[in-house]
Amino acid sequence: MHPGIAIALVFAGCCSNVVFLELLVTEHPGAGNIVTFSQFLVIAVDGFFFTTNFCRKKPVIPISKYAMMVTLFFTVSVVNNYALNFNIPMPLHMIFRAGSLIANMMLGIILLKKSYKPMKYASVLMITAGIFTCTYMSAQSVGSEKEDVDTEDGGLVEFLWWLLGIAMLTFALFMSARMGIYQEVLYSQYGKHSKEALFYNHALPLPAFLPLAGDIYRHAVLFSQSEPIMIPLLEVGVPKMWFFLLMNCITQYICIRGVFILTTECASLTVTLIITLRKFVSLILSIFYFQNPFTVYHWLGTSLVFGGTLLFVDINNMIRQSFAKKKD
Repeated sequence: MHPGIAIALVFAGCCSNVVFLELLVTEHPGAGNIVTFSQFLVIAVDGFFFTTNFCRKKPVIPISKYAMMVTLFFTVSVVNNYALNFNIPMPLHMIFRAGSLIANMMLGIILLKKSYKPMKYASVLMITAGIFTCTYMSAQSVGSEKEDVDTEDGGLVEFLWWLLGIAMLTFALFMSARMGIYQEVLYSQYGKHSKEALFYNHALPLPAFLPLAGDIYRHAVLFSQSEPIMIPLLEVGVPKMWFFLLMNCITQYICIRGVFILTTECASLTVTLIITLRKFVSLILSIFYFQNPFTVYHWLGTSLVFGGTLLFVDINNMIRQSFAKKKD
């Protein structure tokens, strides 16, 4: 496939996925579980048909080896989406997740005994400062946009819920980094099998949603009660929340496929730049389309996060190597 198509899939799929997620949680902040379950189900069904050939294809990596990675992936996915129920603005949610290099470095030092160049430490300090700045500024506005929070006690309760949300995002950040390290070790032993891992990471955790079935059903009822929206071309009316959820799952699938194609068709420099730029575009969409509060300090923090990310991957050196290869 042409790299341009892969890039278009990443931007169209991933950016629109964020939009539909925000449409869902703006209406129902606690919809994280039904969104996560639906995404897992769609990816699992696709993998069942096209990756495992109706489970007739034997996995290269033993199922037992997937146990820890699946547990971590399920935990990270559920916690990340459910954190939106705790007064976490979508821009802060995206900036937090963009700061995964902090957790990766810390766990790499602790678990793998890795050492890094001074520039790597400087870049992580930039990212940390950026996340702290955005988090601090978001803390200033907690509860200020809610009309029912008109007492000091009410504001304190909202702030404590927000702190819990921050704790959930921090926990998910480190669990995601731990999953990455485990995945790295697993691939070094059995080789890289991304499609297979994608299927088992989404299919095996499906029974774990049973304890969340009550919450998922409750939101399914709420979704069914939402006002109808006309589907273009089909001229059929469906509850708008179900339409948003369907589009969220479809765009999630497009996003994942786009990233997978990008990593196989493009150089690492292109992949790094496209994914970083995609995250920034998603952030811009969230700020301007949904009118999320974003001060000059938020922009400063965002610049530190994305600047630190590009510094960490040594983008200048990657560009020089890319030009050197073209000359050869």
